[in-house]
Amino acid sequence: QVQLVESGGGLVQPGGSLTLSCAASGFSFSTTGMKWYRQAPGKEREFVAYVSALLDNTYYESSVKGRFTAERDNTNNILYLQMNNLKPEDTAVYYCTPDGRDSWGQGTQVTVSS
Repeated sequence: QVQLVESGGGLVQPGGSLTLSCAASGFSFSTTGMKWYRQAPGKEREFVAYVSALLDNTYYESSVKGRFTAERDNTNNILYLQMNNLKPEDTAVYYCTPDGRDSWGQGTQVTVSS
C-alpha cells in the first residue's frame, strides 16, 4: 500500500530555511507526479507545490513562488521541499501526496516564529 513519511520540519525564525523530505513507497514513484500540501491551524489543507515525474514541470502556490522549490530523487523515492525566506504565515503541517491519489502521511510540523 502507499506509504508516505514526511520529515524535516521544525521551529525556524522568520527569514530562515528548512528542507522537508517525503519518503514514498507502495507505488511507482518515478512515474508519478507529486504534490506538497499544508494545513495551518483552523484552516483547510491547501496546495503548495507540484513536481512532475521527470522534474520537467513544476508549479507553486503564488505565496510560495520564488521561495520554495520542489525536487525529487527518483532513485531513492524521495520528494523534497526546499523552503527559503520563511514567513510566520508558512506555519503549518506539511504533507506530500501522489498526484491523483488520496493518500497522505502523518505530515511534518513547520513553525516560523521569532
